[in-house]
Order: sequence, then C-alpha cells, then structure tokens
Amino acid sequence: MFGFSLSKLLVLAALIAAAWYGLRWLQRWQRMQGEAERDRVRDSQAPSSQDLVACTRCGVFVSAETRPSCDRADCPL
Repeated sequence: MFGFSLSKLLVLAALIAAAWYGLRWLQRWQRMQGEAERDRVRDSQAPSSQDLVACTRCGVFVSAETRPSCDRADCPL
C-alpha cells in the first residue's frame, strides 16, 4: 500500500512541479500588479503644468492663474 512505484513517484514529481510553477507564476503576477499600481500612483502624482507670464518690469515669470507679485515694490502685478 505504501510502496514506492515508478508511477507514484512520477505523479508526486508532477504535483510538486505544478505547485512550484504555480507559485512562481503567482509571485510574478503579484509583482506585475504591484508595479502597475506604483506606476498608476506615480502618474497620478505627476505635477501639472502651469502657464507663466513675465512681469513687465523685472521679467520674473509668475503663474498666469494666481498672478502673485514678484515681491518688488514697483511691480504692477
């Protein structure tokens, strides 16, 4: 009943190989999912571009949307 026959050893080897390759495939799939998630997060955190305008007096570029002054007393912005 518990004897070692060639067919039992081959089935055991096939089961071990299937489990080994299945775990390797699962780890590879998880790694790819993690990389895709990191790429998605990195892309969503990418800085957005802004239009800039130059100050007419000093030439400093400031944001066109908020137009903060360039911290000069004679700045028209």
